Amino acid sequence: MTPRELAEYIVKAVDAKKAKNIKLLRIDDKTVLADYFVICGGNSNTQIKAIAGEVEEKLNELGIAPHHIEGYNEGIWTVLDYSSVIVHIFNREARDFYKLEKLWSDAEDVDISSLLV
Repeated sequence: MTPRELAEYIVKAVDAKKAKNIKLLRIDDKTVLADYFVICGGNSNTQIKAIAGEVEEKLNELGIAPHHIEGYNEGIWTVLDYSSVIVHIFNREARDFYKLEKLWSDAEDVDISSLLV
């Protein structure tokens, strides 16, 4: 699976759990951290955990495990690191505070409209 295919698969997984304001940023020409960021939000700690759990479950079915998970128990900002794709799941306050999209404003904002239900 290419990094782009993995990122799109993750977008579909977070959308299945009704994640809010989903963004897919292509960052491979900006950093060596990853090729893509998937950024999305949840309305509650429970929803944030459900979104993260859905991503983990769907990728585990494909034999893909995260290299690192951060913030799962807090449900404020959860990060799932799949090397080529890093998933950021925020509550509204944390997303407004950290402004990750603004920090990476020079990254390509990939059109994901065809992936969303």
